[in-house]
Amino acid sequence: MEWRLDGEAPIWAQLVENVKRGIASGLYGPGDRLPTVRDMAVEAGVNPNTVQRALAELEREGLVYSQRTSGRFVTEDASAVAAVRKELAEAKTRAYLEAMADLGYSREEIVSMVDGKSKKEEN
Repeated sequence: MEWRLDGEAPIWAQLVENVKRGIASGLYGPGDRLPTVRDMAVEAGVNPNTVQRALAELEREGLVYSQRTSGRFVTEDASAVAAVRKELAEAKTRAYLEAMADLGYSREEIVSMVDGKSKKEEN
């Protein structure tokens, strides 16, 4: 997984978002075992305690669960995965619309631009 970390939010919260993105995109499928805390920490370049906090939050949200000696796994609850996918998509959409509004585009211009881009990619 490519870890996207910056200085805008706490590292643990960014780790949560990264794992959510992995779940939403199918990188981590329902029932898949997640990498160990230590492996994630090394891969992301962060402290294992930070990873532990992020995974605890994902457990609290019901997206992952622990099996005592086997590690952590992605939920098999399809509605939870669909909800996180929708949540992430809505956040991206909001950010896009705000950025376009900052550039002075109207709603109609944005819709026209997206529709035109979509049609070009279909051809």
